[in-house]
Amino acid sequence: YLVPALLSGRKVLVSTGTKNLQEQLFNKDLPELTKHLTKPCRVSLLKGRANYLCQQRLEQTQVSGRLNDKKQVKLLRQIREWSGQTESGDLAEIGDIGDGSSLWRMVSSTTDNCLSTDCPFYDDCHVLKARKRAQEADVVIINHHLLLADMALKETGFGELLPAADAIIVDEAHQLPQTASQFFGRRVSFHQINDLINDSRAAATKAGGDMPTLDKHLVELGRCSESMLVKLAGPTQRMEWDGRYTGAEFSSSLTQLREQMATTADYLGEVAERSKELESCHERSRVIYSLLQALERDDPEQVRWLERSPRSFTLHLTPLDISEPFNNYISASNAAWVMTSATLTVNGQFSHFVEQLGMQEARALALESPFDYPNHAVLYAPDDMPEPNHPSYSGAIIKAILPVIEASGGGAFVLCTSLRAVDEISKVLSDKLPLSVFAQGQDSRTRILKAFSEDGNAVLVATSSFWEGVDVRGTALRLVIIDRLPFTPPDDPVLQSRIRLLSQAGGNAFMQIQIPQAVISLKQGVGRLIRSETDRGVVMICDPRLRGRPYGRVFLDSLPPMTRTSQPAVVERFFQLAQPELNTEAQTQP
Repeated sequence: YLVPALLSGRKVLVSTGTKNLQEQLFNKDLPELTKHLTKPCRVSLLKGRANYLCQQRLEQTQVSGRLNDKKQVKLLRQIREWSGQTESGDLAEIGDIGDGSSLWRMVSSTTDNCLSTDCPFYDDCHVLKARKRAQEADVVIINHHLLLADMALKETGFGELLPAADAIIVDEAHQLPQTASQFFGRRVSFHQINDLINDSRAAATKAGGDMPTLDKHLVELGRCSESMLVKLAGPTQRMEWDGRYTGAEFSSSLTQLREQMATTADYLGEVAERSKELESCHERSRVIYSLLQALERDDPEQVRWLERSPRSFTLHLTPLDISEPFNNYISASNAAWVMTSATLTVNGQFSHFVEQLGMQEARALALESPFDYPNHAVLYAPDDMPEPNHPSYSGAIIKAILPVIEASGGGAFVLCTSLRAVDEISKVLSDKLPLSVFAQGQDSRTRILKAFSEDGNAVLVATSSFWEGVDVRGTALRLVIIDRLPFTPPDDPVLQSRIRLLSQAGGNAFMQIQIPQAVISLKQGVGRLIRSETDRGVVMICDPRLRGRPYGRVFLDSLPPMTRTSQPAVVERFFQLAQPELNTEAQTQP
């Protein structure tokens, strides 16, 4: 799609599933293509505002004295030095800071805390510069989060984030329905409330500091937020909004938090005229208060749910159907839309994807893979595996996969559907195999993939984040093992609500929702194996439901046309025949 976009002479937005893919397109694919084109084309990379340094927030963090960790103080000094050298302001240029860190939030801005034209650094704002480059470019590379943030903003009637375009190309489009649900929903978190408290204190200090009443309200707001955290204390979990977690004590805490947010908002309103920062904090407090009000009401068109971790919580309000706002945005854009992915179809049909986004009038085209799957890949489903819910299943997986990994000599991804399985399998493989075994969580995803690829014969045990968006070509990856069919966990609160709604309407939620979602996820995992015309290898799916249940046929018919077997001898023979070729190729790798 990049070639016609570059040659069209039109304004084109290209949206990708992740920031990693976004950077791959901009830093690798586009430069390679533009070298071969005689027609000049301006390209630009645009991320959401939270990815860029905010110089006002950096200055505020430096003077606030909120850092009591030596590592963070050192990193803040590094950011300060980098801020005088960077042209883009993209925080990804600093490898030592992760986008989930508290320091990242302290030096980047949100729509809530941006001071806009009142900011002393407005003329040098990295976000505005990035948007200006996007306005002037012919092709702009964005990601789904930014695309959907723009949709959600226009849905409320306030402004826009992206330039108008003649065409919008959505790559990895299978991710769009789930991501859209998040963006058309609303949420408030423990960190969001804490940031409001800290920013309000900093704004009060800057405005003169003579506001003891405000400090009293902020202390009480912090106490209410902490009380809510205690009520929800427990391991990381997504939960339905039901009696188990939202009984009388929780409801009381939510009411107290809402009432204190209202009191704080009222007082911030009284002092808002003293500074732009206080005015911004007042507006943020009103938005949070409005959401807390909405969370106390039951709305049949939205699902209320909770997300907790040991030191945080998030309260969500998510729409059950996003097809209407999504279609409104498409209609208002006056642009051509192209949605593409290797995993949009289920059993050759686009209906599941189309129905989620309400695009019944869309034209659809399914293209066969250019890779020689029948001769280059084997699908192995072992016999005699117990059911996945049987206590012996974990042990049976390890027993079944060990000889296959030994036959391949490594070069294996073991893709699991839970972190618990990652821990169990990686520990046993480390003990039993004379190979390097990497496990998700040991290091950053980028470093793990680099070490895996450079080793050439390693084993990587991982879960969801490695099922897609991972591109390891050549002999370093010649075996992909999948422990179970990747059904969404039954305790997912949004899924539960959608299942109930469809069942009440007389539908078959398992076949219409759960099976299609699992098929798409499985296709993503299987797709890690063959990444080029010369790649060869084996996909092993351990789950006996693939061949033992009637719905297994839907999964099988949705996969590429690989040679299929249940015999380990066939797999061993495949690797024996391929081994000289694999060894020769490995020796020629740079």
